Amino acid sequence: MTSHTALRLHIPEPTGRPGGSTDFSYLSLSPAGAVRRPPVDTPAADTADLATSLVRVLDDDGRALGPWAPDLHPERLRRGLRAMMKTRIFDARMLIAQRQKKLSFYMQCLGEEAITAAHSMALEPGDMCFPTYRQQGLLLSRDDISLVEMICQLMSNARDPLKGRQLPVLYSYKRAGFFSTSGNLATQLPQAVGWAMASAIKGDTKIASGWIGDGSTAEADFHTALTFAHVYRAPVIIYLVNYQWAISTCLAIAGGEGTTFAQRGVGVGLAALRVDGNDFLAVYAASRWAAERARSNRGATLIEWVTYRGGPHSTSDDPSKYRPADDWQRFPLGDPIARLKRHLIAIGEWSEAQHEETHKALETQIIAAQKEAESHGTLLDGRVPSAATMFEDVFRDMPEHLRRQRQQLGV
Repeated sequence: MTSHTALRLHIPEPTGRPGGSTDFSYLSLSPAGAVRRPPVDTPAADTADLATSLVRVLDDDGRALGPWAPDLHPERLRRGLRAMMKTRIFDARMLIAQRQKKLSFYMQCLGEEAITAAHSMALEPGDMCFPTYRQQGLLLSRDDISLVEMICQLMSNARDPLKGRQLPVLYSYKRAGFFSTSGNLATQLPQAVGWAMASAIKGDTKIASGWIGDGSTAEADFHTALTFAHVYRAPVIIYLVNYQWAISTCLAIAGGEGTTFAQRGVGVGLAALRVDGNDFLAVYAASRWAAERARSNRGATLIEWVTYRGGPHSTSDDPSKYRPADDWQRFPLGDPIARLKRHLIAIGEWSEAQHEETHKALETQIIAAQKEAESHGTLLDGRVPSAATMFEDVFRDMPEHLRRQRQQLGV
């Protein structure tokens, strides 16, 4: 008679508890400058080692080391630092505004500012981003996007450019290459791949980038997008942001400890990189590498940004219930703003006085934009877009039945 061992379901455990500390040893950090940089035209299969190592440029002293160190003019570095600072200040002000009930909902990107600031600098006009609800830094890195307009959208007021049809933080800016954000998880990846395929079919030179969080890799859309990107060699970059925590579950729930998320790209035949997402220079260099690869018809790249969600998942979340309060401060990759600041000071292109002055100027700019936006209404005073807007922008010529309904509504 054969004996059998009782089967047990494996339930992943978080690496930290609210009262304890997180063990970050699973990150397997590579030293700054130690990871090789292959040619852009390298076969996807030859990037397998880059999916398990960690591309890093900045060391603890602020030095830029190794083959991935980009040759960026100091002014571009300063611009990147200002973009990260602007994003963090904007997030802090909007979080306070939500607590004051001026807007219904908000999502910060605290600790992740380098990912969007550096990536926006690596793009070219006409490229399209398919973001999640945590990539506001792509917009805040641009000088041609109005802060007032963004805040009006958050407050769904009478000047909301989206007329109250999108929830707060679900921006849409076609002119900025920022595809309408969806609250549904992972839907933007097939859209990004499809847009990139269309660009290639038209013989264009524009590429797409799609964004996804680590928890959303459990969605079927993620795997479908990878398959189509591989089969059709779509000119797209897939950015997988490893926040360490989803809404209230650790990355182990999504399988991020047994292997790296970047290895999922290798498994379907994509070039893959695992990158220090809190290293501005590494993010820029990896983005440029993948963009050049896509633009030269070498196919798609999956990049895993290793970072940490420093704040709550959203204003509806209390992270103290499921992770240690000091986790972000203890995260081995550090604060992206502090790291780029240290680098600029080390090369003689920044100072503490400049940093303080820039912080004050950006805070003044954002406070002024918020005051102007509030003059058009907030959630508190009910100055919202007219109900008539629900009948608009759907049909070129409004059908008679909708015309009657609008008249009955009296708007």
